[in-house]
Amino acid sequence: MNTKKSYLAILGLIILIMVFVQCAPNSEKFETNPAGFWAGLWHGFIGWLTFIIGLFTDTVRFYEVNNNGGWYDFGFLLGIGVFLGGGSCCGPCKKRKRHKSPNEQEWEEIGIKVEEKIRDGIKSWADESEKKGKDWEDIGKKIEEKIKRELRNWAEK
Repeated sequence: MNTKKSYLAILGLIILIMVFVQCAPNSEKFETNPAGFWAGLWHGFIGWLTFIIGLFTDTVRFYEVNNNGGWYDFGFLLGIGVFLGGGSCCGPCKKRKRHKSPNEQEWEEIGIKVEEKIRDGIKSWADESEKKGKDWEDIGKKIEEKIKRELRNWAEK
């Protein structure tokens, strides 16, 4: 019973492909009348199928050459856009927040505290140096030495 359903599904797929191919670009019906907006819309919508079939045969093309110009192009692009989602896959989406483990949270808190201490220390050292009238090179060396000393002391605790 199951094989009968699979044979019917394959037969239905073959019939569906044949219907699509009959409406594909470069068919005989567009030799007398150029393809317009609606044909362009349809050709854009089935573009993925005609591209695949066109890889294996020279009679089916991706795009109808005998068309009426801008309206066919507009329909074709609209059809491609509808099939591919119209760019909605590239829009903004709500990102889920990643929950941090307690260990990660603890390290983040430590990093914030260290950063605050360093920032406060640099500010106070800069204020002290400005009051004493020292030049910036001395201030930079003093800050670097103090940071090294404080980080070494902090790391040893």
